[in-house]
Parts: sequence; structure tokens; C-alpha cells
Amino acid sequence: MDTIELPPAADFHAHLREGDMMRVVVPTIKKGGVSLVYVMPNLVPPITTVPQALSYHSGLADLEPSVTFLMTLYLCPAITPAVIERAASTKKIIGVKSYPKGLTTNSEAGVVSYEEYYPVFAAMEKHDLVLNLHGESPSSETTTILNAEETFLPTLLDLHARFPKLRIVLEHCTTAAAVEAVKKCGDTVAATITAHHLFLTIDQWADNPHCFCKPVAKLPSDRAALVEAATSGDAKFFLGTDSAPHPREMKIGAKNGRTAAGVFTQPYAVQLVAEAFDKVGKLDMLKEFVCDFGRKFYKVREKGLEREFGPEVRIQLRKGGGEVVVGQIGEKDKIVVPFNAGKEVWGLEWKGGSGEDY
Repeated sequence: MDTIELPPAADFHAHLREGDMMRVVVPTIKKGGVSLVYVMPNLVPPITTVPQALSYHSGLADLEPSVTFLMTLYLCPAITPAVIERAASTKKIIGVKSYPKGLTTNSEAGVVSYEEYYPVFAAMEKHDLVLNLHGESPSSETTTILNAEETFLPTLLDLHARFPKLRIVLEHCTTAAAVEAVKKCGDTVAATITAHHLFLTIDQWADNPHCFCKPVAKLPSDRAALVEAATSGDAKFFLGTDSAPHPREMKIGAKNGRTAAGVFTQPYAVQLVAEAFDKVGKLDMLKEFVCDFGRKFYKVREKGLEREFGPEVRIQLRKGGGEVVVGQIGEKDKIVVPFNAGKEVWGLEWKGGSGEDY
């Protein structure tokens, strides 16, 4: 199959940053075939209040009014049951993101113990907000970046047992163990899978900083489990790119001597997933993974969360058209290097409306 047409896709985990970087990144959303984005809150300072989230939403919508932006709050002591109630009333703030303290980008204000947030989770259950978990344990004498996800899974199972009606998403799964844990849970637990984790193993990020993210890619057997889950037709698994742009110097030469964690896939989100599905002969499962399952789990249509578009609005994917991932976007100190820069990629074009309208 040389071409395939789909409705516009939805990305249920993206980092759009702020300021100049936001102005670089937001215009790339539709280039990746996406019309709905679930926005992460780990800015500096993090998004911890309803007014902050609504202000961020306004800034994003001003940049790209044809995209639906669904917002999140950053789990910390400032998030109380009263804040959850106010957030739910906005119809724009849909969930709360949990980051383990100090584990990834801008997570210094993150969670140390989940127990103190049980009243918050009960309020989220009551008001039908989603809990988004960065599913890793902090490093210790027995925990490293290679087993941090697996050691977190008992926490996922415990939270699900305590709050069985709370919708929970285990974000950016990277292991076969995580896939199995999500399958064992009830219908209120789901997981996102990124585009880049359908390609990467430990070998790529070990010598390429532009492939380094958290959670890190693991073994070939883990990658195979992710591909199998993504292409299986199981509604528990759907696209969340975790596209995370960083200035090039933060990836290859940061002054603090550390490599920023994040892979930037936004301009090629659906194209990359199509390539991965095509490799295993599962293009027929692409629509469910990138368009349907996430919207269903988040009750997008049921709650009227997305701008309506007609059935004539489509994205067309083309294989073998000679398109190549650009070497960089942005300029000066806001240059970002996309995943698979310089490599051939599927093409994508919007159909059924002008680029200004859709």
C-alpha cells in the first residue's frame, strides 16, 4: 500500500514548552497529522493552578486555533480536592500528571509519596479527571534507569486497587512487563506508547543523545512487546508521543555536563507510527491506535472536548515518496533536532480543507 487515509490523529502526551520554544514547536503539530494534543504541565514553574493552565491553553490556542489542546495540572502539594473540582468545571483541564521527584525534565517539585495524595485521587475519581503516571521509581542502590519502570509497576497496581474507578494512564511504556501490568488491570487503566519507542532499543540512545529520553528504551524483546501491543487492536494502548523538544546544545553539549532527556517527534508523529506498523504488516490497525482508542478512553466525543470536523477532513500518508526528516527546526539557541533526522520518512498531507481551517 503506497497511500493510506485516516481521520486526524490525537496525541495524548506532548511537551509543547513555553515562550520562544513553544512558538517553534506548536506549528509542527499538524505536520505530524495531529488535531488534538494532551499537553504536559512540567514548565518552569510547573502548571499547578487552574488559572495557570487556562492561561497556557489560551497561548497555545492563539498560536494554532485549529488544534484542540487538552490541559493537565502538575501533581504536587498545591493540588487539593478543591483544585480538582475547579479544574473539572473548566472542560479544558482533563487530568493531573504525576512525576517522581527529580526523575526527568523539570520534575524537582514531583512526588515522593503517593499516600498524601489519596484525597486528591478520590476527588479525581469523583470528578472524572485522569491520573497520568510517569511510571518510574527513583534511582537507588537497586534501581537504575533500566529497571525503574518495572519497579514502579506495583505502585500502579496498588493505586488501581485503591481507586478502581479512577482513570489512570501509565505513560510512555517501555517494557514488556509494563504492557502485561496494564493488561491485568481493569478498563479504567490504559497506557500510551510513543512513536520513538517503536524503533529504539538501548543500543541507539547509548551513543546518540537525540535518542535519549526517560524512560529509556530497553531491550529488543521490550520493543517487540510494545509493537505487539500497539498493533494488537487492544483499546488499552494508544498514541502518546512524549515528543519533548530541547535546544540542540542541551542534547549534545549542556554546560552542566548532562544530556537532556527527550526525543522530538512532533512533526512526524503519525508518519513514524505508520512506518513501524507497516514493518509488521499491521497498517490496518493504525487508525485505532492513533485516532480512536485515546479519544475513547478520554471520553473526548462523549464530553464534547474536541472541535468538530467533517468526515471529508483527512490526513493522507504516502510511503516511498522520498521525503526526508529535516536536520533541524528553529534557529539560534532554539534549534531542535528531530528524531531520525536525515532519514527517509513517510509523507503526510491534509485533505478536505485548507491548511488554515484544519
